[in-house]
Amino acid sequence: MEKRWVIKEDADQESQVALAEELKISKLLSGLLVNRGIDGFEKAREFFRPELSMLHDPFLMQDMDSAIERIEIALESDERILIYGDYDVDGTTSVALVYSFFHEFYDNIEYYIPDRYKEGYGVSTQGIDYAAENGIGLIICLDCGIKANEKIQYAKDKGVDFIVCDHHLPGSELPPAVAVLDPKRDDCSYPFDELSGCGIGFKLVQAYSQKNNIPFEELEQYLDLTAISIASDIVPITGENRVLAHFGLQRLNTQPRAGIKALLDLNNIHKTLYVSNLVFIIGPRINAAGRIESGSNAVKLLISQDLEAAMDTSKRINLNNQERRNIDVQITSEALHMIEDSDQLQSKKTTVLFDPKWHKGVIGIVASRLIEKHYKPTIILTESNGMATGSARSVRGYNVYNAINACEDLLEQFGGHKYAAGLTMKIENIQAFTDKFEQYVNETIEENQLVPEVEIDAEIDFDQITPQFFRILKQFEPFGPQNMTPIFLTRGVNDKGQAKIVGDKHLKLFLHHQANPNTYFSAIAFNQSEWLKPIADGEAVDICYTIEENEWNGNVSLQLNIKDIRQHS
Repeated sequence: MEKRWVIKEDADQESQVALAEELKISKLLSGLLVNRGIDGFEKAREFFRPELSMLHDPFLMQDMDSAIERIEIALESDERILIYGDYDVDGTTSVALVYSFFHEFYDNIEYYIPDRYKEGYGVSTQGIDYAAENGIGLIICLDCGIKANEKIQYAKDKGVDFIVCDHHLPGSELPPAVAVLDPKRDDCSYPFDELSGCGIGFKLVQAYSQKNNIPFEELEQYLDLTAISIASDIVPITGENRVLAHFGLQRLNTQPRAGIKALLDLNNIHKTLYVSNLVFIIGPRINAAGRIESGSNAVKLLISQDLEAAMDTSKRINLNNQERRNIDVQITSEALHMIEDSDQLQSKKTTVLFDPKWHKGVIGIVASRLIEKHYKPTIILTESNGMATGSARSVRGYNVYNAINACEDLLEQFGGHKYAAGLTMKIENIQAFTDKFEQYVNETIEENQLVPEVEIDAEIDFDQITPQFFRILKQFEPFGPQNMTPIFLTRGVNDKGQAKIVGDKHLKLFLHHQANPNTYFSAIAFNQSEWLKPIADGEAVDICYTIEENEWNGNVSLQLNIKDIRQHS
């Protein structure tokens, strides 16, 4: 698929030069910083040297006083508390964190993860009935609940109170809970509104600790869970999230909890963990528990304090992940055939597919896979409990949540973010929804948003990639949304004569610039094997790439991870 190469505008020259002099770094590096909004020494210090003291006072969050007061009443009266959360990574890490914290000193507490297939997303009637029947007076729900107005009123009528800890966009009215913690509330002046669901859970226990003189050091054991949620839920890694992710990664790399250590050991992963490892290794396995069997198994893994017991749960989750992969491959293949067999589908600006037999647990992944091949807003639907339920994924720069919202008259339920959402509708509404969704997207999407984009930070020569340059670049981590790994462009490079295919469709290269054949770098180009012949024949190419460390047999070397290749002109 052809991609657009977009080179970012040059940073403000005055700021770039001043920052380079102040930090004693190259103009190239100072330009990368200025383009990230870091245009002065103090901002650079906070960026490069995050401290836990930079975290905001949790009581700045609207309703935090009410939430803590209600929890204290429950603890003092030995009231039964239920920690309730979604079945994905953000939900299960949230539940593990809040449950573990309170369970340290309070026994009358349990956790509950709804069944993806029987109960669906968010607060369920079945979960509320369970609470009422088992004498639970307070539910703390995490990573869901912001739009569960009717369900929370139902709980209230049964004598069950709710504290909602969510980070999704609220509806026009807030649910009738004792407290609603969500920085995206219009009336909430909390300084940072991009926390993950688990981040909201961390602020809750931080507030309780602050009020009850529990040292902050006792909360540091939960930073690993917060980092996993931040990475997996793809929230911006700026501000408070950057601090939490930075120290959470430190914790994961120095003192991983039993469940994470079991997962890593089982998969023979013994290397420094970065955000990308959380996204592609740890997150999918935690998610697989809820996709295939039960999200409760993920919580069980994450709260385990015994490595042997954690290893048993980890093996079970690993099998879930393998089954998830197999189902994912099969459904993706079926969906691609549906598109390729239909000229009408190929001509549209959206993809909406429905098959009642598809596995509900992987449809979000399939939607993402389809975008890799057919780059347009995509919704995959299947049947669950007599309804059509689906997952939506979007393309860069386009808000799929708004598009779904425009079709709300045809929906029973929906929620999510700019790039990912979930929705439920009556099966008879599928065609009408498909048509309306296509019409809305057709009217609001820009043509260039339907072509994948590679955003390039700077054009450089290979001789600028020095050990000192990479040492400083590495300190830009943790990388993620709004602080992505810098992508560089170098024009006119050749292979040293060792180009080869690895793993069937990946290209391994040893590249040098035409003007300097003595400086070359190892490079990997995933899924770009079609370039082997022209490159092996000596053709010069332009490449855009990230710079990374490659660990192999104990040796560490710099490697270029090529995102796209073009013929040099």
